[in-house]
Amino acid sequence: MFDWLMWFTRMDNSKPLALALFFGAFCGILIYVFSGKRRSERLESYKYIPLLDDHLRQPDTGSASDHSQTRKVMDNE
Repeated sequence: MFDWLMWFTRMDNSKPLALALFFGAFCGILIYVFSGKRRSERLESYKYIPLLDDHLRQPDTGSASDHSQTRKVMDNE
């Protein structure tokens, strides 16, 4: 009854099956990422994020300290 399980536990049989499953998952991810035009444009726009200067980003107005203070009050209640 469980002969198929014994067949699968042998490394000679399980390695090619695992390779086929992982290769199929890899191909599925590639198709998902590169299939949509809007998605590909969005991903292409992300490639320059590390090169942006810090002065181009919006500075935080200090709301983090206000948020942490509010969080402390909420936690103590």
